[in-house]
Amino acid sequence: MVQTQIVERGVKDARVLTVLAQTARHKFVPPEMVPYAYNDRPLPIGEDQTISQPYIVALMTELLGLSGTEKVLEIGTGSGYQAAVLSPLVAEVYTIEIVKTLALRARQH
Repeated sequence: MVQTQIVERGVKDARVLTVLAQTARHKFVPPEMVPYAYNDRPLPIGEDQTISQPYIVALMTELLGLSGTEKVLEIGTGSGYQAAVLSPLVAEVYTIEIVKTLALRARQH
């Protein structure tokens, strides 16, 4: 996924690419979406919400230009995937989700 969907589209930050390769996206989607977890597209996660496509997560993360000392506040936890990607790249991640069922599921990761 990382090489064909992200590197080939211009994401170059080695730290971001490493974290994406190490973060198991299939653990952040419902069981019926696991076969599609590594496709470069958003997937439904319930409550009319989606997990962002991997390329968008990579691009947004790279554009932050993280040094590793940041404290990040994410609004809208969703599945928790973006927070999981950010976690090894920054000092601290705080994330807020108003949909209780999504918040409870995200805590499992």
